Amino acid sequence: MKKFLSVLCLSVLTSTAAFGAGADISGAVEKQPLNMTAIFMFFIFVLATLGITWWAARNTKSKDDFYAAGGGIKPWQNGTAIAGDFMSAATFLGITGAIYGFGFDALILAVGVMAAWPVILFLIAERLRNLGSYTFIDVVSYRLEKKPIRIISAIGSLSVVIFYLIAQMVGAGKLIQLLFGLDYVYAVILVSFLMMCYVSFGGMLATTWVQLIKAILLLIGGTFIAFMVMKSFAFDFGALLASASSQHPKGAAIMAPGLWLKDPVAIISIALTMMFGIMGLPHILMRFFTVKDAKDARKSVFYATSIMGYFYILIIIIGYGAVTFVMGNPDYHDELGKILGGGNMVALHLTHYMGGNLMLGFMSAVAFATILAVVAGLTLAGAATISHDLYAKTFRKTVVTNAEEIKVSRIATFGLGGIAVLLGIAFEHQNVAFVASLALAIAASVNFPILIVSMYWSKMTTRGAVAGGVVGLALSIGLIVLGPSVWVAVLGNDSPIYPYVYPTFYSMPLAFVAIWLVSVLDKSPRAAAERAKFDEQYVRSETGIGISAASDH
Repeated sequence: MKKFLSVLCLSVLTSTAAFGAGADISGAVEKQPLNMTAIFMFFIFVLATLGITWWAARNTKSKDDFYAAGGGIKPWQNGTAIAGDFMSAATFLGITGAIYGFGFDALILAVGVMAAWPVILFLIAERLRNLGSYTFIDVVSYRLEKKPIRIISAIGSLSVVIFYLIAQMVGAGKLIQLLFGLDYVYAVILVSFLMMCYVSFGGMLATTWVQLIKAILLLIGGTFIAFMVMKSFAFDFGALLASASSQHPKGAAIMAPGLWLKDPVAIISIALTMMFGIMGLPHILMRFFTVKDAKDARKSVFYATSIMGYFYILIIIIGYGAVTFVMGNPDYHDELGKILGGGNMVALHLTHYMGGNLMLGFMSAVAFATILAVVAGLTLAGAATISHDLYAKTFRKTVVTNAEEIKVSRIATFGLGGIAVLLGIAFEHQNVAFVASLALAIAASVNFPILIVSMYWSKMTTRGAVAGGVVGLALSIGLIVLGPSVWVAVLGNDSPIYPYVYPTFYSMPLAFVAIWLVSVLDKSPRAAAERAKFDEQYVRSETGIGISAASDH
């Protein structure tokens, strides 16, 4: 079966190249001449990552290997892979595009993420590693009733995974559309298929190594682009900003707040989304189980924070550099004056301007591998939620073997791939950084409140956790649907019912209130037993005593 899938993956890649070279598809992107250097480097990189996946598959023997790489990932490797999860389409393509369009206001997308990591380092990483086995849902169900808490947490996690997948699929689809001249729909299908190959083959080990390698290469490429931009201004950052102001239609307004975020509620909402949403992303929390102990989990956060801090500095330079060198350049616009490939592609246009076809080929390949790796991590987290948390630990009444659980994971992978294709097509014209932020809003409203309260408040009960999860989930998704990102941009209505893009200003606090209120009102015998078990949980979270029994929870 694995040999068959290998041949099938390579066949799809080959046929895609032929289709991209010969198809006559309408739209601005296909009119661009094919960059054969970029295409060649793209295939080299994709084949190399498939080789890594093949190697990882040979070393993936059990569900411990499939979900957590057997706990054998070193801190620097895990930290680089975690950073790689954030150095994604939403970052390299999306935030650059947001800075290109809105300037200063878009920086909150980067600053908010960085603000989360000290909290993760001191409050979450160690306890999470000591209490869980494969997913964060293991932690929140440690002392609570397993079935209801796993169901509500799983629904929240899958919602986050699906929204985050949309962002990656849009970025990958636009990238392949620009590179090959493929129709966007076919590009999204290709990405989904490759993602299924990655996850079905190599599990967490393959995902980690692909993330690690592409993170290093993306750092190298990003450093080169930022260096060339700064070199153009004699390494005077002020001169870069002045040039960007003169090129942008909004002028100096891009250097001050208010161009995009005009309302205090909107500003606070996106800040809450970016900071606390990170702490509820299932594919990030899952990575803390790939190292051997809590000490290595802390080290992983340190490495990840350092790498991301440097990369976000590069993104700021690249974003303003794109305003200077791409915005007024007719080579990167169609006959109507619109940017080729959309705003998500300005980073690659700047790459071409600074480094020619060779550098464009390198960064296109790395950007695509970036998306594939993040998509694979997201899909693996979603598949683990379905197979481990729902199938094996909630609905199945008998003991589930390793082989059965992995089989369910692979089936779930194909299901998530299909969903990602459909939603990726629906959200085609959305900025990928904004769409990814919607996933963070759900994570901040559902997963984060349940996780942090379960670890630190002894009076939390199952009823309280479920109530908080339901309130956070209903409000976050409901307000997103009623807001401008879906109600107007996707559904085509004239004006939104909920005026803000992000729901977190209301949904996250109300989730906490629901957890607190229902928990303190819960006087049932079960609630008393759950509170009594907190001391045991606290000791284990601080010391790691009993960690060998993690999988039993």
